[in-house]
Amino acid sequence: MAAKKVTVTLPEELVEALGAAAHEDGVPLSRLVAHAAENELRRRLGRRLVAEWQAEHGAFTAEELAAARAEMAAADAEAFGIPPSAAA
Repeated sequence: MAAKKVTVTLPEELVEALGAAAHEDGVPLSRLVAHAAENELRRRLGRRLVAEWQAEHGAFTAEELAAARAEMAAADAEAFGIPPSAAA
């Protein structure tokens, strides 16, 4: 992917925290910021797709939301190596 240099203005404390996080991860600050921006765009797309689905099919029920949350918690537990009993 081609890269384009841009200038943004951020609070000094945020820049320092991002710089420390990038250093801790051993990645350039620009990669950390790009990853965060990509995640934000994915979240926005997800929210839009959910809104479109609900507009066509109706709002999710409490049971559907609870089942989705349980599935996400189980996936997180598996991804982070948390025993199933500790994730509940």
